[in-house]
Amino acid sequence: MSAERDTAIARKGRHISLVIAGTMLAWIACSLVIGPMLGLPGRYALLFDFAALAGMIYAGVNIVQLWRMRRDSQG
Repeated sequence: MSAERDTAIARKGRHISLVIAGTMLAWIACSLVIGPMLGLPGRYALLFDFAALAGMIYAGVNIVQLWRMRRDSQG
């Protein structure tokens, strides 16, 4: 049973890391490359910022869940 829990914890950790990395890469790409290349107005930059913020909030919630999973598995 411990091996299954360890696998679930590792899977969730990888998921969180991919969400954080993907969110930041998409945010940088949209804000610094795609937006100016297409000539989008500044209000779209705010939209990209809010989308990145939503991704970070999602990752934060999952980090708390991961922390609780690890705490429960220790004792």
